[in-house]
Amino acid sequence: MRNKYYITTTLPYVNAEPHIGFALEIIQADALARWHRLQGDKVFFNTGTDEHGLKIYRKALELGIDPQKYCDEYAAKFDSLKSALNLSYNNFVRTTDAEHIKAVQEFWQRCEKNGDIYKKNYSVKYCVGCELEKTESELVDNKCPVHPNLELELIAEENYFFRFSKYQQALLELYEKNSEFVVPAHRLHEIKNFVMSGLEDFSISRLKEKMPWGVSVPGDETQVMYVWFDALVNYISCLGWPENLDNFNNFWPGVQVAGKDNLRQQTAMWQAMLMSAGLANSKQIFIHGFITAGGEKMSKSLGNVVNPFELLKKFGTDALRYYLLAKISPVEDGDYTEEKFKEAYTADLCNGLGNLVSRVSNLIDKNNLSLKLDANSDGELKNKFDQKLSEYKFNEALEILWAKLRACDETITRTEPWKIKDTSELKKILEPIAQDILNVAILLGPFMPTTAEKIIKTFTAEKIIKSEPLFPRV
Repeated sequence: MRNKYYITTTLPYVNAEPHIGFALEIIQADALARWHRLQGDKVFFNTGTDEHGLKIYRKALELGIDPQKYCDEYAAKFDSLKSALNLSYNNFVRTTDAEHIKAVQEFWQRCEKNGDIYKKNYSVKYCVGCELEKTESELVDNKCPVHPNLELELIAEENYFFRFSKYQQALLELYEKNSEFVVPAHRLHEIKNFVMSGLEDFSISRLKEKMPWGVSVPGDETQVMYVWFDALVNYISCLGWPENLDNFNNFWPGVQVAGKDNLRQQTAMWQAMLMSAGLANSKQIFIHGFITAGGEKMSKSLGNVVNPFELLKKFGTDALRYYLLAKISPVEDGDYTEEKFKEAYTADLCNGLGNLVSRVSNLIDKNNLSLKLDANSDGELKNKFDQKLSEYKFNEALEILWAKLRACDETITRTEPWKIKDTSELKKILEPIAQDILNVAILLGPFMPTTAEKIIKTFTAEKIIKSEPLFPRV
């Protein structure tokens, strides 16, 4: 019986081009999905686009086009990441999909039936950038710290509210019972502190006459749902809930990957909503940091946003995947500069993996050696690798593989096989090195699928011939 594994990214807003920060998230999720498939698990991997809300509505108005047409164009750009980044997701949900909208309305009705939705007049400061209400204690100089360039807006109207405050104790018990519910541990500590400090009920609708771009509230055509309430339901609507309960029950609960700016929404708001609807909580939520550019936060106003498509043109897909997984901390903010990228590309890929594969395959080919290699020969390497990936330590998992590659290089430097004329003696040296390269390539598959496939093909061929350069010099 194959194990079932469900993993999902957050859904990026379609108000801007895809950027390297989301590329990091979706590549992390892809590596985990591929790793589970490598172990024989049946994987459901979801991503998609978040298409409602004030930000998107205003952007469409600014451009003078229909909001749906605007969303269609941007959703296509995000879906194009699949081929560009060699992603293996098998579902792409859009929050404007008819099936998603039906699921959201059913979810609303379940929370309402449970007594968790009510209507009231309120006035609040609102950050359009975050699409979140802001309390005074969250502000810095009366600005949102995440979007200091945006003016806060005052919303004063009658809306529906979700009884978030009702779930304070239940959320704390969830965190207490499962010490690895949020990874890394300091993010779990952070959300615990937030919940312990007291929860405020939050608005989950907007007046349709002011902001019509959203899912209609069941039974009240004057209101549309607040974007977060709508978007979060994608994690189960993508599985066919509430219509296809067999698929839903097969895969839910699952693992969610999210950035640190999504901590509250994913690990508290969404969990309370699930409790209200009578559904199981997420299995685990992995929170990653931001990517900075030369030590500064990336922003359009600073002009330092990195477009992943530009990097792909220069260095190729696997090089970008390698850099983001090997050189960016999985859990803290990581810094990107083109200089650092080129340095990693040259040292680790051109002069490291690429050069080793080329040298060894050339020596085997030139000396017409016949080798017997076993694709499952290094259990210890696999165990160490699996342990790191189970802890979301992508960089440390890759370091284990690169340590093995460096050991191969050291053996070649020490033994100088190009000087050896005796083929049996040469085989004794090169066969274990070739075996190590093959073992590394198999485990490298989740990170650099195309490169891994090329190396496996080279070293499992009946006759090993010299490999083509894996990483051209830039």
